[in-house]
Amino acid sequence: MNSLSTSQKANAKINLYLHVTGKRDDGYHTLDSLVVFADIGDNINVSTNNEDNKIKLSITGPFAKGIPLGENNLVVRAAKFLQQRYSINLGANISLEKNLPPASGIGGGSADAAATIRALAGLWEIDLNKEDEIGFNKTLASNLGADVPVCMNNKNVFMGGIGESISPAPELPTFWMVLANPGCAVSTPEVFARRNGEFSNTARFTERPASVHELIKIIAARNNDLLAGAVELAPEIKDTISELEKLDGALLARMSGSGATCFAIFANADAAHAGARKIADKYPGWWVGAAQMASL
Repeated sequence: MNSLSTSQKANAKINLYLHVTGKRDDGYHTLDSLVVFADIGDNINVSTNNEDNKIKLSITGPFAKGIPLGENNLVVRAAKFLQQRYSINLGANISLEKNLPPASGIGGGSADAAATIRALAGLWEIDLNKEDEIGFNKTLASNLGADVPVCMNNKNVFMGGIGESISPAPELPTFWMVLANPGCAVSTPEVFARRNGEFSNTARFTERPASVHELIKIIAARNNDLLAGAVELAPEIKDTISELEKLDGALLARMSGSGATCFAIFANADAAHAGARKIADKYPGWWVGAAQMASL
């Protein structure tokens, strides 16, 4: 074995825009999204155990309460997926530090699953580079969820298909964010079920934005097509975006993924941290964090 213990960060995933471009015969919607990651997230630690091939999960952190420990947890499913795919007869103790709110549109469980796969690949000496990326991503999406491939990639990318199609994005200028969740979980399938109207076009771009302000112009011309459905389920989302828009220095505010977490973009760290403090003071029941776009 490579080591007896290893760790991975499960960074929060942020959809700067998210277009729903169609619906397949199997009911899955196709997407076009620019995804970035924030330097805030959950933590995964894996270590060997001496009980054959058993997977043991423990959870700590501010959002540990109510998170399942068994087969319904994506971390456990990811570990068993890896065991079966590579015929691994080893087990692992997995510790999840849950810092991000669940069912909140920022990757959460998908990022945890991806971090688990990366960590266990190191522990079990699996060379994931030998995988055909397109085929592996399709397998991940169908077995573990549409956001897992992009979280496995863990870079700023365009996401397409049902989540399995990953393409490089232009280099982006560094920026900061305030992330805010009003304390409600939103069901992704229910949000998609409420989407109606015409489908959107893909809206990718190839030139590197010269500044944060140029990036904002690009993103502002695009949308999150899931916002209306999410607001039907959780009207608090609309209020969250409104509060973020009011912050000094906020350049753009919108919802990430299927919600309910929303974000505002800032040009500098001081403005972001000041904004996060203001929201946290006004709404002590909300989850709020200031973060930089992660350099991964």
